[in-house]
Amino acid sequence: MKAWVLAIRPATLTAAVAPVLVGSALAARQGSFHLGLALAALLGALLIQIGTNLTNDVADFERGADTAARLGPTRVTQSGLIPLAQVRAAAWLAFGAAGLIGVALIAASGWPIAVLGAAAIASGWAYTAGPWPLGYHGLGDLFAFAFFGFGAVLGTAYVQSGAVNALGFAAALPVGALVTAILVVNNARDADTDRLAGKRTLAVRFGVTAARLEYAALLAVAWASPIALVFGVVTSAWLLLPLLTLPLGVRAARRMWRAADGPAFNALLAQTARLHLAFAALLAVGLLA
Repeated sequence: MKAWVLAIRPATLTAAVAPVLVGSALAARQGSFHLGLALAALLGALLIQIGTNLTNDVADFERGADTAARLGPTRVTQSGLIPLAQVRAAAWLAFGAAGLIGVALIAASGWPIAVLGAAAIASGWAYTAGPWPLGYHGLGDLFAFAFFGFGAVLGTAYVQSGAVNALGFAAALPVGALVTAILVVNNARDADTDRLAGKRTLAVRFGVTAARLEYAALLAVAWASPIALVFGVVTSAWLLLPLLTLPLGVRAARRMWRAADGPAFNALLAQTARLHLAFAALLAVGLLA
């Protein structure tokens, strides 16, 4: 059981929780909050995240990206804690369960959710698996931004309200930026081993210094978004609540510039995940207020 908990990487699952919080707050703001649909969207997002993590565990081992030299947490396939075939089967089980949840959401909300759900599952699998894995060609950041930002936030709002609006797009922007920042830390940490395995992340293509700059830029986008919301979309000071995370973000940005080994990057990874969740929770409160 401990090995399976390690395999699903519970510390990363906040990436699925945060956008559902914001999307549900958007629906509630429109008077359309539906607890059952919100919970279904949350469960579906968690299952897709788990399926992606398990697929990543298998595919990175098969492609040589996960070795004894990696700096991140233990991977169950590479370490032999769980047989490869079992991890792969569990990944498909998670994706299949997400698909079943999707059927219920499609029945409630229509074909747009079918398109979004199928694309999210496909990209989760294709991030490290398949003939042309996205993460190995430097597209991981873009797809994380798209699906864990705009896709998850707007999809959650849509299944409850049946519509999306300009406020939804604006609220999804910082959520996507911060979840991408989590991936940037991961890729900066693994740049050396990824390079040897032919995994051409942006950190490998342009260097760790560029990854540090990308991280700072993503945090800047996140903090600028509430200000832009207040002055450009909704004139409510409550939407400035996420700026309370600024001290945590500044510390994270400084740590990103100093990080030079596995433990430092791993601590920053957890810190960035907490920043993402705290920002999203405060944004959700601001939207409700």
